[in-house]
Amino acid sequence: PFDAYKTYLSLKNHFTKEKYDYHQFCGKTKCSLKTFYNRRDRFWFEKFSRQKNDNEVVDFFVANFTSCSDPESLWIGEMIREGEERYNLWKKKIQSLSYIFKEEVQKLFENKKIDDVFDCSKGHPLILKKFLSGEISLETMVICNKILSFEKDFDKKLKDPVWEIVSRKIKKYNSFLNIDVFRYKKILKDVVLEGK
Repeated sequence: PFDAYKTYLSLKNHFTKEKYDYHQFCGKTKCSLKTFYNRRDRFWFEKFSRQKNDNEVVDFFVANFTSCSDPESLWIGEMIREGEERYNLWKKKIQSLSYIFKEEVQKLFENKKIDDVFDCSKGHPLILKKFLSGEISLETMVICNKILSFEKDFDKKLKDPVWEIVSRKIKKYNSFLNIDVFRYKKILKDVVLEGK
């Protein structure tokens, strides 16, 4: 239970604090056994640690922190009660990620040039609008950023809180989405060339 609690704290810090990086600090965070036993919600961690192995614990928290709009307010009790559904949906998405990515980028680049999708001269670019409307997933945003590195350019040009939240999600989720970039680059290239 204490290990589950430490993982929860370090991943919550990763997804909510600018300067904390889960991988850089090897998942370590300041917490003590005494603090844990003083928590009123520790029984949630005890229940949770009996249900999941170590890898599943990390994946479960990543799935929940990336799929909710406000990771800061995500409480462990709510996560245990409602998070299993989010976790199962996330696992399905990860298992069929290349298919989902291809489907979403086909919609994104339908009758559009690559510049049109990433143009932010008139405000939010098309890729961001499609993400905010739920037409493309956070995973597709992260993969497109791994391939095209658009996020740094958007950070310079878009100075609004909506983009700042999305930018942080992309940065924080990036290290947890381990993909074969060349494979996804080929999918994206085929879709873009197909649309010409």
